[in-house]
Amino acid sequence: MPEDASQLRRAYGAFPSGVTAVCALVDGAPVGMAASSFTAVSVNPPLVSVCVRRESQTWPFLRHCDYFGISILATGQELVCRRLSDKSNDRFGGVVWDQTVGGAIFVEGACAWLECSLHREIVAGDHLIVLFLIHTMCTHDRREPLVFHGSKFRQMAVSNLSYP
Repeated sequence: MPEDASQLRRAYGAFPSGVTAVCALVDGAPVGMAASSFTAVSVNPPLVSVCVRRESQTWPFLRHCDYFGISILATGQELVCRRLSDKSNDRFGGVVWDQTVGGAIFVEGACAWLECSLHREIVAGDHLIVLFLIHTMCTHDRREPLVFHGSKFRQMAVSNLSYP
């Protein structure tokens, strides 16, 4: 067992991840949070997951929504991520967003948008693994993803090596 939580967080931080925004309209107002634990789960049915702290003060408001917008944030959207991670009441101040008829919210300029519904929640220690069923999606192939690694935002580099 790791000796302390900070040691474990450093080990987890050694793995680079993308950053997503999970957002929806709640009582006519945008509500959202940033999540770096996004994972593609299944093609059939189309499922993705996000891990949410069980102590989250945002998830209880979002979890009852019919539809969610998951935006895969792009390079240059570091401030959007920080805003959506902020504990203040105005997480969407300065964030340009759009909404669907069903109430999903998407962050403008993201690499991809997934309109989803809640499929299942699984308790996993101090987090919930939230499975989302994808209903519609849109990708923007020319945008590079925002990467989080070692508690810093980073950019990807293109390698000349090709995969066989």
